[in-house]
Order: sequence, then structure tokens, then C-alpha cells
Amino acid sequence: MKPSIDEVLPQQNPEFVRETFSRISPRYDLANHLLSGGLDFLWRGRAAKIVAGWNPKRVLDLATGSGDLAITIQKACPDARVIGADFCLPMLEKARAKGFSDLVQADALHLPFGDGSFDVITVAFGLRNMASWSAALTEMSRVLTPHGHLLVLDFSLPKHAWLKSIYRLYLHHVLPRIAGGVTGSKSAYDYLGESIEKFPSGPAMLRLMEENGFHDAAAHPLAAGITSIYTAARKATAQH
Repeated sequence: MKPSIDEVLPQQNPEFVRETFSRISPRYDLANHLLSGGLDFLWRGRAAKIVAGWNPKRVLDLATGSGDLAITIQKACPDARVIGADFCLPMLEKARAKGFSDLVQADALHLPFGDGSFDVITVAFGLRNMASWSAALTEMSRVLTPHGHLLVLDFSLPKHAWLKSIYRLYLHHVLPRIAGGVTGSKSAYDYLGESIEKFPSGPAMLRLMEENGFHDAAAHPLAAGITSIYTAARKATAQH
């Protein structure tokens, strides 16, 4: 029997992830904007535009962190209720400080919502950090309405070999030093590079989604493939 991707690529310890993000939360946003050259604003704007096209009434932004994607989606979907959920309380406090208050402290693998509670689920730069990608996707499918939509925004690796080499040099040697200076935690960004290398991208990500409660998965590479938006619809007959 072919092993699951979770078995081939073991994921992160939840307590390590929680402690890491708690430690960098005071300067998390600054580091993101600096290290992406401001492109993170464009990536979130693109994601919010896709979500708005689905005309949702209830949206759940998982691993919401400091709330930037949830806030962007709320602006794009003013008639929708947007809820942000994260298991790291210091990050939620950053979101609350921005005036976004519809927040829930929750583990994405054990969501405190009933079946079919949301029309759309989004997760930006967060699925990669979860203890089991398969279990997280299955739980997302559970709380989506039949034919509801999922959007995942995360880092990926460029297709072109020359660009991939340059990106890996930046990811493993330049980025941790800059981010370490900004946040005081170089180890958190050493972990970032390692987690990006492990995380499935392109066809592997589409396959992961379709094996765990979704169909019509599609990839939308951004910034020459440095990041990607993945979209999918919940299978109406998804088993939980």
C-alpha cells in the first residue's frame, strides 16, 4: 500500500509551532512585509478577490495569525461574516489590536464548529505548519457546506532550476539572517525554510487536496512560483 504524504513527510510538533509563533508575534508583520518586499499585500489581495467571486456568507480564515488575510477578505466581502481562528493566542491578540474581533482560539485539526458551517475556508501560510496536512484538510472539508470552497495560499518552489537555486540560497542563508535581526529569532526562520522544502506544491498539493475531501483542485502560481494559491471545492459526498 502506498504510504500517505503525512507518513513520507512528517510534520511539525504543535507545541514547537505555537511557541515559535508566540515568540515572533511582536514583529511578525514587519518581518513578513520586509522579507516579501511588500508582495504579501498583493498575494492577500488576489486571494480575497477569488473569495469574493464565490459570494460567501460565512468565511473561516484558519491559522489567521495577525489577521491580515481575514481583514482583507472582510473588506472584499462586506456582507459576509469572516471568522479568524488560530491556536496561538499571542497572534490572535495582534489581530484583535487591529480592530478585528471575530476571533476564535482553535486547533485546525479539531475545529469547534458544526458540519457545514462555512461557505469558504481560507488558510494562508498555515497549512504547512499543521501536525497533519491530511487530517487538517479532512477537518476543513467537514465544516464546509456541500460544494463549499477552500483556498490555500502558501510558499512553493519555482519551476525553473536557475530561479529555484537562487530562491533556495535566499531562503536558507539570507532570509534567516534578516528575519533574525528583525524578530530576534533566527531559528524560527531556519524552520521556515525547512518547512517550505517539505511542503507539497504544484501537482502534489492538488493530489493531497483531492485525496482529503475536495475536487476540482487548481493551482495559481504567483511571483514566478515563489508562492501559490490553491483552490478546490468540497466533495458533496465527502466522508468524515
